[in-house]
This record gives sequence, structure tokens and C-alpha cells, in this order.
Amino acid sequence: MHNRYHPDAQSVSWQKDLASLIDHIRLRSFPKVLADFLATQCHFDTVLMVTYKKSFKPIILHPTDPADQSPTLHNYINKSYILDPLFNAIQHGMSPGVSRLAEIAPDSFETTEYYQSCYKNFDLVDEINFVIELDKHVTCTISLGRKSSLGTITRAELHRLQDIYPIINSLVRQFWLSQSQEYVQYEKSDGAMKQALNTFGSGVLTRREQEISGLILQGHSSKAIANMLSISLGTVKVHRKNIHTRLNTSTQSEIFTLFLAHLNELESAAADATAIISH
Repeated sequence: MHNRYHPDAQSVSWQKDLASLIDHIRLRSFPKVLADFLATQCHFDTVLMVTYKKSFKPIILHPTDPADQSPTLHNYINKSYILDPLFNAIQHGMSPGVSRLAEIAPDSFETTEYYQSCYKNFDLVDEINFVIELDKHVTCTISLGRKSSLGTITRAELHRLQDIYPIINSLVRQFWLSQSQEYVQYEKSDGAMKQALNTFGSGVLTRREQEISGLILQGHSSKAIANMLSISLGTVKVHRKNIHTRLNTSTQSEIFTLFLAHLNELESAAADATAIISH
């Protein structure tokens, strides 16, 4: 997903491009044509179209060509997305629409190990997201990334994307109605990932400390956690100190490493259980 997209100044009219997009609505080529259409409305360097379902790993709708999928993207889809601000906002009932990642990310997002070890590798300075509710269980996101050469999105471009959102929303929903079965056959259960967050530190951390460690991993500051849980800042600091003491850690990076190790253990156990059942 490293090709640069940009508005076509020679385009006769965006309506003509829209008509072409409608022609592809029942075809597997729709996501690619949609990316081309969005390129007539806004400058961006990368585009990623994904569906999220609560108990399953994300499914990439575009780009589907392995040549356009970086190792960082594979890392995101397989594990790291569980700590992604957009994913977590959707899990907490984020309203459909157009928004910038900067508007929804936790206040300490750039200090997280997830940002440093995964998101930072996308090399983006801005990310604009279309959030589309396909049904009560599935949400589609279209993420437009901008690197430093483009800078952050202009107000005019953002307004243009917000203006066309209702059209994009309807078209994507119609595409999913006709094509969803082509994609869901590949979806994989994500029980281990959810279980990892819920059981991380079990037997060592209290339930409240487990809750706070999850919020720390997602990038929330102590002040933000205090507000979210309706407890004092001092109480959060005490919990953070206890978490480090109980886990024998001193940095967020070390907590992240322990979390990934815990996740790998759960996935290995699940794979062993599946092998035993199949035999």
C-alpha cells in the first residue's frame, strides 16, 4: 500500500468517475475503483480498506495484491490491530462518518510500544478514516494515509470527503450486500487475541490492574485513564506502580513484550487443542 494517489486535474468531472464506480458495485474490482475515485477528491499516499467484526480478525478488501502489502501491514492485521485507536474506537461504538486518526487516538498514542513498533513504520503524518457500518456486527473502514511530503489534510479536502461520505457509505454497503460471502469465507476467529487482553496478568494482577494495563497498552495517559474509570490520578499512579512491581517491569515496552508473549502462548495452546481434536 505504498502507491501515491492524487486528484486527477485532467478529469472531466467527478460525476463521470462516480458513474464508473457504480458500474463496478457488484464486482470484486469495486474496492480498487473506489480507491481511484477517492483519488479524484483528495491527495493521499496510501489507502487501506478493511472490515472489522467483533470476534474475528480484520479482512483486507484493498489492496489484495501481496506486492502491495508490506510486512508492517501483515503485522497489523495478524496481531497489532488489537491496540489500534481506530479499532478500539469502533469497539466502543464510534459513530459512522469521516474523521482523522488524530481526533480519536489516545492522548499518549505516540508513546505506546504499538506506535513505536508498528504504526510508526507506516511513516504517516496524517490518517483520514471513513467508518461505514455494514450491519450490526461488521464495520468497514477506508483509511487514507498521508506522508510528510503531503503533510496533513487541508480543510478543503476534508470537507470534500465529508460531503461525499453519504454516497460512499451507500455504495460500500451495496457492494458488501452482493460480495460479502466472497470475503467472509476467509475470516479467522480472533478468540485468542481477545482472550489475551482479558487474561493478561491473570493470577498476578488484580482485575482493576488488568483493566488499566490494557488501557496503558492502547496509549491512554494516567490522566485519561483516571477520567475514563472515574478514579483519581493518584490512584492510577499507584496502580501503574503496582503493575510494574507485580510484572517485574519498568517500561511500557516491557509490558508490551510480555503481552505479546502471553498472546503467543494462547495461540500455541489453541493450535495444540485443534490438532488433538482433529486427530
